[in-house]
Amino acid sequence: MNGADAIVKCLEKEKVEVLFGYPGVAIAPFYNSLLSSDIQKILIRTEQNAAHCASGYARISGKPGVCVVTSGPGATNLITGIATAFADSIPLVAITGQVNSAMIGSDVFQEADITGAVESFVKYSYLVRDVNDIPRIFKEAFFIANSGRKGPVLIDIPIDIQQKTINNFKYPDSITMRTYKPTVDGNAAQIRKVIKVVEKSERPIMCVGGGVLLADAKDIIRDFAKKYQIPVVSTMMGLGAMDSENPLYYGMVGNNGRFFANKALDRSDLVLMVGARVADRAVNRPDMITENKILVHIDVDPAEIGKNVGPTIPLVGDIKRIFGQITENEITVKDHTDWINELNEEKKAHPDNRPVIGDEYVDSKIFLNKLSSKMENDAIYIADVGQNQIWATAFFNIKENQRFMTSGGMGTMGYSIPAGIGAKLADGKKQVVVGCGDGAFQMSMMELATMNQFEVPVKIIVFRNNYLGMVREYQHYTWQDHYSMVDIAGKPDLSYIAKAYDMRYIKLDGRKDMEESIDDFLKNDDSVLMEVIVDPMDLAKA
Repeated sequence: MNGADAIVKCLEKEKVEVLFGYPGVAIAPFYNSLLSSDIQKILIRTEQNAAHCASGYARISGKPGVCVVTSGPGATNLITGIATAFADSIPLVAITGQVNSAMIGSDVFQEADITGAVESFVKYSYLVRDVNDIPRIFKEAFFIANSGRKGPVLIDIPIDIQQKTINNFKYPDSITMRTYKPTVDGNAAQIRKVIKVVEKSERPIMCVGGGVLLADAKDIIRDFAKKYQIPVVSTMMGLGAMDSENPLYYGMVGNNGRFFANKALDRSDLVLMVGARVADRAVNRPDMITENKILVHIDVDPAEIGKNVGPTIPLVGDIKRIFGQITENEITVKDHTDWINELNEEKKAHPDNRPVIGDEYVDSKIFLNKLSSKMENDAIYIADVGQNQIWATAFFNIKENQRFMTSGGMGTMGYSIPAGIGAKLADGKKQVVVGCGDGAFQMSMMELATMNQFEVPVKIIVFRNNYLGMVREYQHYTWQDHYSMVDIAGKPDLSYIAKAYDMRYIKLDGRKDMEESIDDFLKNDDSVLMEVIVDPMDLAKA
């Protein structure tokens, strides 16, 4: 067995079923060995999207996504995808080929110091120097990626290491790392403090982030909120932790969030911040969650607690385990009826007052409302970045068993289509719908070839306004309509794009029957490209 064979064996031991990649000489031994494996091999069209595909796969499967590319530009192209996963705590194992060990540091053809380049975007990285280290390194990499605060791990493997003979392949049954021991159970004394402040609180609010979904804790969070009648708001990455119609849910907080959701945070006397980083996009005014109130910050990553705002009670551990510990206790809370009524009145007082859209264009609110109501109850909606993302967070009503996914921390345009491919491969029975602007679509439309080649049926909506809409909107407010480099009206004709990749094509403008078009779009489990013409001057926020 050589090193390349050993890598394949490691992936099989980790029960990897799908990997996404792009070959090159420095990773060719691995791909040659992969021919003897049943692991499904998905050839993407540009390396960045291998990481995005792996991200979508990881978020639906709950297992680390795997992407494999070559050295030099193959590895450097992967960096944006790795950074995107890191920002949203998505578990990936990224494998890169590297030039011959003896030549590292000589600036030879397609050499890049990828472990150095990704240092700030990974949980950990390895440069394999000894072929016999491969089993241990892979066991550690998968453990690190999918434990604690999840995230990407990179393994860089020189071509000569892939070709060397491994003396004795033995994959570890378990792993113990002296320097890496993530906290799982919450501290008992801190849990008692949390229970005490929950019992005393008259105006509590729970703010849930993406950590709730990553910990598979949405059910226990919903049960906790219902049992103790605690209102809930979410960050963008926490969307879906509560279904949109839940009477205790008051929407997304932050710059692009709901007015009444931010008000709920501001007026509360206790904030339970659960699985959220308290970053600027969600909480741009730290005093909103600290002034005249108690802040409890619950997160698996101790580095996040206190980084942006100091909590009254910090609590480190796995969210699912912590809430299991909390609910083991007898808790007697105060009556929150008046508080909930106050929030409901605030919600009624601030309806969405978007201007009426002209007949030639599609109203994004009406469209997303209707789309979400017609999608299957366990469907997956993936929003790209830009105005379409903000519309989706506001107008896509997430059902109890649906998933909502997007690129939050990094805000990476072009994420949605490859992530949709990964999500569909993770669970082929789920309906997967991608929404993107015409700018983001052109950043990853090459992956329509991947969908076609490997028969991955993803339904894609392109909101077309011929602008980089979010930047145009910023220029509208900041420089009073002095627009620079935001007009993208140079085609393409999406009907021809759809035909080129054997997809059905639907065009919807304000003059067409919206319900009929959506029904046609969603029928059957086939790939469809739907072009939705929206007002070029429409805004993400009214």
